[in-house]
Amino acid sequence: MADSIKDEIATIEKKIEELQAQLVNAKARLQKSQNESAASDESAKMSPEEKLDLIKVNLKEVLNPEIMEAALKEGRPLKVYWGTATTGRPHCGYFVPILKLAQFLAAGCHVKILLADIHGFLDNLKAPIELVKFRAEYYRFTITALLKAVNVPIDRLEFVLGSSYELKPDYMMDVLRLASITSEHDAKRAGAEVVKQTDNAPLSGLLYPLMQALDEQYLDVDMQFGGVDQRKIFALAKDILPKIGYKERAHCMNPMVPGLQGGKMSASDPDSKIDVLDNEDIVKRKLKKAHAAPKVVEDNGILSFVEYVLLPASYLRHGTPKFVVPRRDAEPLEYTTIAQMHEDYKADILSPQTLKPAVVDALNALLKPVQEEFQSSAEWKEIEQKAYPPPPAEKKKEKKVKNKGTFHPGAKKVEAKPDGHVEGADKAKVDVGTEGVREAIENLTLEEKK
Repeated sequence: MADSIKDEIATIEKKIEELQAQLVNAKARLQKSQNESAASDESAKMSPEEKLDLIKVNLKEVLNPEIMEAALKEGRPLKVYWGTATTGRPHCGYFVPILKLAQFLAAGCHVKILLADIHGFLDNLKAPIELVKFRAEYYRFTITALLKAVNVPIDRLEFVLGSSYELKPDYMMDVLRLASITSEHDAKRAGAEVVKQTDNAPLSGLLYPLMQALDEQYLDVDMQFGGVDQRKIFALAKDILPKIGYKERAHCMNPMVPGLQGGKMSASDPDSKIDVLDNEDIVKRKLKKAHAAPKVVEDNGILSFVEYVLLPASYLRHGTPKFVVPRRDAEPLEYTTIAQMHEDYKADILSPQTLKPAVVDALNALLKPVQEEFQSSAEWKEIEQKAYPPPPAEKKKEKKVKNKGTFHPGAKKVEAKPDGHVEGADKAKVDVGTEGVREAIENLTLEEKK
C-alpha cells in the first residue's frame, strides 16, 4: 500500500515539474512577444528620415545612402547583412557591431547575420574544416547572448550559415563568373586589410572578397554592414556585381575601435582583447595593462570602448547613456556623452587610474548575464569544447642514458683494497690473488747495464 502511494506522489511531482517548466517557457515567450511588439510599435512610429538618421549614428562612412532611402520610402523594412568569419573566439570588440545591429533593429530593419564558415576556412586556413561547423554554432550562441545582454529584441534577426548556400552549383558558378572578370591585382587589393597576407599566399585568399560581394545577392539584402577595414571589398562589390547582372547595394561602415594595447583589436592577440567568457579577475588584469596615455584621447582603446560599447549599452539597458567614474576623495564623475569625457581626460580631471577601475566594473556587469547563460547551458559548453579543443599535452622528453665509457669513474666495476686484493663484478678479470702479487713483485728486477 505504501509503495503505491509513493509511486502516486512521484507521478504527481513529475507532472508538477513539467507544468512549472511549461509555465516558465510560456512567460518567457510572452515577455519576448511583448518586447518585440513594443519594438515594432516604436519603429512603426518613426518616419523614413528618422529611421535613416538612426541607421547612420556613429558610422564612419556610408556608400550609396540613396539605396537605403529608396527602400525606406517604399514602407518596407530595410534588409541588412553583417558577416563574421567563424575563426577565433569572439571577444568584447564584438559588442561594437552588435550594438550597431541593435540600432538597425530599432529602426525596423530586418537583419541577417552571416556565420561565414567557408570564409573562415578560406582565410589562410584560420579555421580547420573539421572545426568550422562547431565554431559557427559557438558564434551563434555567443552573438545571441550578447544581444540579449543589452535587451535587443531579435524578432527581425536571422542567422544564416554560409555553407548552407555557398556550396551550391548556382553560387559556385557565379563565383567563377566573377573570377573571370576580376583581375588578380583587384582581388588581392580588395582583401588586403581583411584576408591574412603572406609571402606565398594560397589562391583561396583571392576568392574571399569575390564571395563576400556575391553574398549580398544570395542573402537578398539592400545594405551590407561592416568595419571600415572592409571598404575595399565593398568598393569591389559595387563594381563587379552589376557586371554579371546583379544590382548594386548600399554599404555602411563602423570605425575601427583600437585594441587594449592600441592598434586593431585582434582575436589572435590575447593582450589586445577580452574574451566574452573571461572572468572578473582576468578582465581586471587585462584592463590594468591596457594602453591609456594620460591626457591623450587619440588611439586610446579604453576611451573608445566607453564610446562605442559602454555608453550605447547603457542606453539600451537603462534607457539613458550614462557612465559613472567613482573617485576615492571626491564626488563621482558622471558622463552622458563621450565629448564630456574627452574634455576631462585632456584636462587630467579624468585620469587612467580612475578610468580603468570604472571600465572594469561596467564591463563585468555587461558580461555577467552572458557568462551566466553559458554556465547554465550544457549545449553551449559542449560546443565550446568541440569548437576550441584544448591543445594536446606536450610529451615529456625522455632522458637518454649516455654511455660514458669504461674509464669513467662511474663505470668502475672493481675496487682495489689496501692489501692489494680487489672486489667487484669484474674481480675475476683482474684479481691475481695475494700470492700472485708477492711473486710478481719479487720477480721485478732492474736489468744491469752491460
